[in-house]
Parts: sequence; C-alpha cells; structure tokens
Amino acid sequence: MNLIIFAIPVFFLLIGIELLIAKMKNLSYYRMNDAIANLSCGIGSQISGIFLKAVTFVGYTYLYQHSLWKIENGPITFVLLFIGVDFFYYWFHRLAHEISFLWGSHVVHHQSEEYNLTVALRQAWLQGAFSWVFYLPLAVVGFSPVAFLTIASLQTLYQFWIHTKLIGKMNPVFEYVFATPSHHRVHHAVNPKYIDRNHGGTLILFDRWFGTFQEEEEEVVFGITKQINSWNPMWVNFEYWIDLFKEAFHVNNIKNFFGMMFKMPGWKPAELGGVQPLKEVTPQTFHKYDTEISPGLTNYAFFQFVIVLLGTTFFLLFESKSPFNESWLLKISVASLIIFSLLNIGAIFERKTWVVGLEYFRIIALSLFLGFLFRSFSFSIAIAVVAIVAIISLLWFFKFRNEFTLKSS
Repeated sequence: MNLIIFAIPVFFLLIGIELLIAKMKNLSYYRMNDAIANLSCGIGSQISGIFLKAVTFVGYTYLYQHSLWKIENGPITFVLLFIGVDFFYYWFHRLAHEISFLWGSHVVHHQSEEYNLTVALRQAWLQGAFSWVFYLPLAVVGFSPVAFLTIASLQTLYQFWIHTKLIGKMNPVFEYVFATPSHHRVHHAVNPKYIDRNHGGTLILFDRWFGTFQEEEEEVVFGITKQINSWNPMWVNFEYWIDLFKEAFHVNNIKNFFGMMFKMPGWKPAELGGVQPLKEVTPQTFHKYDTEISPGLTNYAFFQFVIVLLGTTFFLLFESKSPFNESWLLKISVASLIIFSLLNIGAIFERKTWVVGLEYFRIIALSLFLGFLFRSFSFSIAIAVVAIVAIISLLWFFKFRNEFTLKSS
C-alpha cells in the first residue's frame, strides 16, 4: 500500500506530461469532468482500502502462519511470486468479466469513455473485498505477506502506464510476453470483437495460453455497453449492483435468479427479455456522455478537487499514526468528509440543483473540522489558511450559484 501512496506524485507528473503532449498534438484525450470522476473513484478506492485491509491482510497472514512450510525470500522466490500473483490476478480479472455479480466489483474501472492515465486510477471501491480471496493459495504454499504485498503493489504500479493512447504497438517480443498499451486498449473496448479479452496485468502470456487474447485491429471505442451517464463516484460504484438486484427480483424462479447473479453480465431469462445482442460501434456512432458547465464553475470544481486530493494524500500518509491510529471515529469522520466532497464535486459537474445547499454546508463543515484537527496539531498557520480558503470558496461558489437553476435535477 505504501508503494502506491508514494507513487502518487509520479502518477500526476506522468498525467501532466501526457496531457501536455496531447495538447501540443491537438488530441482530445482529456475532459475535465471525466478525469476528475476517474480520480475521484481512485481516491475512494484508497479510502475504502484503509478499512478493507484489516480483513484482507489478516486473512492472508492467518493462512500463511498456518501453512505447512515457509518459503524464504530471495531472487528466485520473488520471480515465482511475481508469476503467481499475475496468474491469480488473471483469473480474478477474467472471472470479474464473466460472472455478473463479480462484474459489479470491477465495472467502475471500465466506465470511462476516454482512455488516458487517469483511467488507470479509476478503481472500484469494493474490488479488494473480492479479489483478495484469489491470492490465498499463495499464502497456503508459504509466500510471506510482506513479499506478497510488495509484488502485488509492483504489479499494480506496472499497470498504470498501459492506460494511454500515446504509445502504439511496441517491440514484437515485448508485446508477446507483457501487457502493453495496445493490449489493454482492447481490454477497455466496447467493440464486440474486443469484449472480455486481454485480462493480463503484467504478463499477456496467460491470455495467449487460455484463449482470451485479441490483437488490436479496428479502432477502439472505450467504455461499457450500458453507459453509466454520471460523474457521481458513489453512484457509479453501486449502480450496477442496484440495477442487477432490481431486475433479479422480478424473475420467475430461483434458478433464473442465480443465473442473473453468476452467468455472464447482461444475461437475462426470457421473462426479462433474454440476452440482447451486442451492437457494433464505431467512434463516429458512439456518443460519449458529457455535461457542460461554465469555465468559472469548472475551475471552482477543479480547485475543490485539488484540496480534496491534497487532504487525502495527507490522510493516507498519516492514517496509521497519531491521532488517527488512536480513534476509528476520527478515521471514519475524515473518510466521510472526503467522500462527501467527491460527491458534491460530481454533482457540480452535473449541475444538480440539490448540491447548492450541500456545498455551502460542506465548505463550512469541512473548515470547522479541519480547524479542530489542526488545533490538535498546534498548526496555527494551517488554521488561518483553512479560513482563507473557506471564504474564497464560499464567495466563488456563490458567484456561480445561478447556473444550477438553469437545469432541473
């Protein structure tokens, strides 16, 4: 987990470079609302990870402590563990695409209709609650928890750079062995021939060996077959499951209920219309979800997001230290304020009328909370900065409040 946190500055440096190159080449690879929605999902994933790791890490550690033998760490061990982690990641990833209920834990990563480095950070908040089970055989055979977490983090870091359109096909030997941007663009496609292909994290070999490999050929259209049409990070994380259960409770028998849970995503019994054929799509026929707000309100949303991002980074770095490690209530309070802020930012991009009052409340509540928190650290300068930022935020948002009356919620 620490490797991921310390890599955050590198992530944003590379995002900045990609954005600059795209601007210089006049390539429309980024939209502000989409990018912030992607990063908001990533922030939420890191926040939920704080609470999930207590269960997932303990489970792996328990099995390791009760394994019949312990594998000593060394170069060969790390190579074997690297292959093992990638193997079990492949099977989790593949089954997350092939089992409807499990798809709900992963679909978030595929919802963006752009393809850039921010998409790499768009992660589902509860994916870790499902994926960790797949790695337990590694604990049973004796790979240490620390070694596992290190290799798993490195595998996650590797997958960041393959979320780009700036890199075409690479050296054929490298493309044959490793997952590349070309392979992963196929994985994120809604083109029928590309769906459910190229699941490998670091290696593409398992896709080649198990029949799920697909070369990038026709131009890729990104997203999911049923567009999410929202910038709300909470909604996009749970909409699939909500919709799935709503429909599943209208089936005629228990067999069809479990069919909807465990068959391929999109499977429906005859009484619900049956399986619908996939539609051919092209960049010209596919209409991306988008919303429009003024440049001033866009800048306000970006400013608030930067504040949330900085606060989240601070929280992730220090959540295991005093005073956070002494109070779960404090941790939950900080996490709740972060998520609340992300929900409001998403609603601002959608110009939801209900967000106006909530945004005033959020600014005041967040300022009071931070003032109280910094007081416990004796950070008097920080308290003054919070007060200034709060006043600027209130005046800035007030200036654009009428924009929300132009669109009903």
